[in-house]
Amino acid sequence: MTDTSFITIVSGLPRSGTSMMMQALEAGGLEILTDNLRRRDEDNPKGYYEFEPVKKTKQDPSWVAGARGKAVKVIYSLLYDLPSEFAYRVIFMERNLEEVLASQKTMLERSKQAGADVSNEKLTEVFRLQLAKFDDWIVTQKQFRILRVNHREMITSPLAQCERINRFLDGILDLEKAATAVDPALYRKRRDNP
Repeated sequence: MTDTSFITIVSGLPRSGTSMMMQALEAGGLEILTDNLRRRDEDNPKGYYEFEPVKKTKQDPSWVAGARGKAVKVIYSLLYDLPSEFAYRVIFMERNLEEVLASQKTMLERSKQAGADVSNEKLTEVFRLQLAKFDDWIVTQKQFRILRVNHREMITSPLAQCERINRFLDGILDLEKAATAVDPALYRKRRDNP
């Protein structure tokens, strides 16, 4: 029986493996909150697992109550908007910034979106500052518990990482199914340094 007292949040930088984590949680038996409005494509062949109301949480947080006992993907910058009266367990994906930027640039160029021409140095500095601010903030928020999961370790040792995640979520996952959902073939923007 799924514990419905907390909301599982999958978060991190864009292109940090949040969709991969959502796939693993879904395969492991956790109900996920997604609307499938953003269709799968070459950048995320298994889907984005987004839920559109998350983007407007600051204006309308009414969706949050219905997320108890489920997993939902929330980009790190929107965690600030979640109402404090609920309990959240945040699985925070961490990935080498060079890999994040390479993956993001490829996606932006492919979709012809703005931002592909911003320098890596500028984006790295922006992300580092934003993550430092986030790290300082989240430790002061009693409604959040956080587990940091390394992107590369999730791919190279999925069972070990899923065991950590399962303990964090009070043992609600089918470990084997969650671990086998991780597809190493999708790790395309690999860098030698972790």
